[in-house]
Amino acid sequence: MRAAVLHDVGDLRVEEVPRPTPSTGEVLIRVGACGVCGSDATEFGRGRVLARPPVILGHEFSGTVEEVGPGVSGLAVGTPVVCGAGVSCGTCRPCRTGRTNLCRSYLTLGFGLDGGLAEFVVAPTSIVFDVGSTALSADTLGLAQPMAIAVHAVRRSGLRAGQDAVVVGIGGIGAFIAHAAAATGARVLVVDTTPARLELALALGAAEAMVAGSARLADVLAERGFDPEVFFEVSGSATGLASILDAATPGSTIVPVGIQRGEPALPLGSWTLREYTIVGTVAHVYSTDIPEAVRLLAAREDWSDVAATVLPLDDLVDGALRPLLEGGRTQIKTLIDPWAAVRRPAHHGTGTDAAVRSAMN
Repeated sequence: MRAAVLHDVGDLRVEEVPRPTPSTGEVLIRVGACGVCGSDATEFGRGRVLARPPVILGHEFSGTVEEVGPGVSGLAVGTPVVCGAGVSCGTCRPCRTGRTNLCRSYLTLGFGLDGGLAEFVVAPTSIVFDVGSTALSADTLGLAQPMAIAVHAVRRSGLRAGQDAVVVGIGGIGAFIAHAAAATGARVLVVDTTPARLELALALGAAEAMVAGSARLADVLAERGFDPEVFFEVSGSATGLASILDAATPGSTIVPVGIQRGEPALPLGSWTLREYTIVGTVAHVYSTDIPEAVRLLAAREDWSDVAATVLPLDDLVDGALRPLLEGGRTQIKTLIDPWAAVRRPAHHGTGTDAAVRSAMN
């Protein structure tokens, strides 16, 4: 089969590799669509963080069950599925308390194990979700894993209907957080440097938008009658975090989703006196966040404003990874169809099986 194998920093090759065989408790998935993440670009262009080369990248994928391994029940050949990608042990203390994303031996398909930027991928059934009842396309379902990350961040924040929230940074995850936050019934204000991304966030349910740097966030909130209980910092920038700390009122919850580089100043004294709640969030919990992500995807008819085109595997580096590294993306999410020969429009309708679409390419 053809797969995108990361061998080293800057060395990714689309090459022929043996098709994997599912072991006990695993299924072989024929990949229909796989999203490309900023983490993939980082591993390719800047150095290893999570990846264990040589490894097939890709942790945001959907497809259909091609083969079932020994001991598998409930997932038949031909079943459309979404994969959570994060593999946990199920026995350590975090796993026993339902926090599988904090598993002490956590591995992710696409980094520690071969992932979905390939024609086929093997995954344990414990993280494979049957989506046959939704009739969603493989392209739409390729957005489920990053949507689950957003769902998890919003769940961790405690945001609820009737509250106000701010999302700073409308990239791939920030856009989904804006949508998931608005879906709770909260009123959401979004902040970004790019007007087109702000327009997308408004289409995804945000109530208000602000161009970053155009004014002081605290002043804009006051002018527009926003009194946020929750702030999501998704840009990973020092200026984004500083604007939130300047705007947050006593009792606010601050969720640093984006990874802050360097060592930002931590004014713990003022945080204590203002009784801020600082909430970490990482990855997702498969059992709760993947089903909710699929529900959110099914509740919106068209996701072409988030992912308009799908690239073939051969365009992965120049069409997806390099633009992510250089900040030159023209769409929020880039999807790869490992069976496609050329770039094609994304299909976000229902009722089109991934294997049928692939055979038509």
